[in-house]
Amino acid sequence: MSVKDVIKNSVYKSLGGGTTINASTVVLILFIACLIGVYIFFAYKFSYKAAFYSKDLNMTMAGMPVIVAAIMIAMQSNLLVSLGMVGALSIVRFRNALKNPLDLLYLFWAISAGIIVGVKLYTLALALSLIMTILLFVLDMIPNAKAPALLVLRGEEDKIDYTSLYDIIGMHCKYYKEKTRTIKNSETEIIIEVRIKEENMLLQALRDTGFFTQINCIAHDGELRL
Repeated sequence: MSVKDVIKNSVYKSLGGGTTINASTVVLILFIACLIGVYIFFAYKFSYKAAFYSKDLNMTMAGMPVIVAAIMIAMQSNLLVSLGMVGALSIVRFRNALKNPLDLLYLFWAISAGIIVGVKLYTLALALSLIMTILLFVLDMIPNAKAPALLVLRGEEDKIDYTSLYDIIGMHCKYYKEKTRTIKNSETEIIIEVRIKEENMLLQALRDTGFFTQINCIAHDGELRL
């Protein structure tokens, strides 16, 4: 047998079978991946603060480490299978838009944990999960300043005393700044950015002036960077 034949045989053998993984190792890998998936499930559930919690998305992230770990096992055991999986996964397109950017972080966490467990780096996978949990909860504890509210006032232009108006606003607000003033026919609309000390007292004082036909105080859940 020539050297060329020996090389051909070794290549064909490597294509047909790679690293051998016994059944106990496979069970151990999938079990640890399952544990990490459950851990991610509860971490996501207790840290989620948006209005609409999706259990289906959370279950998807919990199952992701197991699926990815199984793929890694198959890719290690056979080179042909790994090439086929790379080709198959490259054409997959996920069109379900994520409503919360933090969901993307959890998805990458789940996928990364599955890859790490699949190559039997169990300590790294556990350290990743622990560090991610601590990091997320510590960052969540950092307070953010709330964005100012918007005071929208509508009334007849000739009835509004702006000196009295801003005296009242200055008395009941920590901060105020007029953003826009629109006059259409005889009606005026004023939008003022305010940080209110006591909302009810401010609205009552504005109503008692008789300047306005409509008074709106608009607040939102946005956050202000310091």
